[in-house]
Amino acid sequence: MLSEALVTVKGLVENVPVLTESMVRWWIYNAAENGFDKVLIKIGGRVFIDMVEFNSWLEIHRIGK
Repeated sequence: MLSEALVTVKGLVENVPVLTESMVRWWIYNAAENGFDKVLIKIGGRVFIDMVEFNSWLEIHRIGK
């Protein structure tokens, strides 16, 4: 994993404007149920999102696949 592939919640929302911060935080809060836990990396008190895993997670949730 490359460190460039890690973003914060705010960084994700800036990179993917269709998302809102509250939407991403809801995914994080419910990560155990929705599979978003595979996307998260916690270091100290900070939560980071692995963009490679995030893209895979999005692909899994594609409608009509």
